[in-house]
Amino acid sequence: MDPKAQPDLTAVLASAYGLPGAVLERLPVGQVTVNYRAHVGNGDQVLFVKHYQGSESDLGAEQDAVDQTQLAGIHQVPVASVRPSVNGDTVVRQDGIAVSVWEWVPGTVVEDGLNPAQQRAAGTTLGRIHTAFADHPAGSGPSAKLEKWLRPDIDKLEATAVKLLGIAGERAQRDAFDEQALRTLAERRAVLHRIPELLDGLPPLTTQVLHGDYSAVNLLFQGDELTAVLDFLPPDPFLVAYELGRIAFDPRTVVLDENWIAAGVNLVGAYLETNPLVPAADVTACARVALLQLMTSLYGVKQHYLKPGLLQEDLDQFWLLRHAAAQRLLAGLGEVESALARAAHHR
Repeated sequence: MDPKAQPDLTAVLASAYGLPGAVLERLPVGQVTVNYRAHVGNGDQVLFVKHYQGSESDLGAEQDAVDQTQLAGIHQVPVASVRPSVNGDTVVRQDGIAVSVWEWVPGTVVEDGLNPAQQRAAGTTLGRIHTAFADHPAGSGPSAKLEKWLRPDIDKLEATAVKLLGIAGERAQRDAFDEQALRTLAERRAVLHRIPELLDGLPPLTTQVLHGDYSAVNLLFQGDELTAVLDFLPPDPFLVAYELGRIAFDPRTVVLDENWIAAGVNLVGAYLETNPLVPAADVTACARVALLQLMTSLYGVKQHYLKPGLLQEDLDQFWLLRHAAAQRLLAGLGEVESALARAAHHR
């Protein structure tokens, strides 16, 4: 949002929420929203303000996401509490501005891999979320997203990799990332033929409503305590194994932790304590699902050569991290799945 528009947002907070004189501090987070820390009253009250940037039609989805957050909170998931407007609305649109207001939750994102206690906290909390959402009405229908995910266009993936290799290879003066891109893209291209066999090895898996984006960037910690799960998505059924594998075998864990298999199983063990009814197949397959997600994505390196992002250096490092994680997961998949099977059957 243009800083000049801040007075308009402040006016909405005053009239719709009864929060006059709010002082807004823009935060460097958010992709589809502009987010602020708001100091109100004498400055001793702190709130989180989310200003939505999408169209009018997007607000229904944003409302659904708020509802999911509240539902999780009812089931003892640590979440930020949404503050209703004076009319009781949790998402407000007024004078062309759409906004929600939340209680401020202390904590920080762990960016270098979760420690064992944090792994258990993340696993326990995800188990609560999946238990809470298991019978969500939106989970009863088929998942169009899953049908597409199970049929990746490998020819298109290879063609894109070849295109990126050509761009990097033809540069008159290659920088360090060009050399890394040439190596990693060649490595990725060499294993694309493994994707069908990995998919064929998947058992029937459970789909249900999930958090939707349960990753380290959406978890706030104070020390070992998980203080809040952020940014629930609207209810849309997908694989339980996907969300479990994505956090248990986060690329930071896989690449940075020498004992990454034990770390992943530690998180999964805690998950099983709060979601003991999850089928063993979902647990055993979660690393394979995480691997497939990594192997079928060129995110980061694709942007570098075709449409650089605002924070492209971060995206470059993200690609290198995810590629290294995919290579390690692929090499150790048999060992990982054996460890997960033991955890699933000895819960």
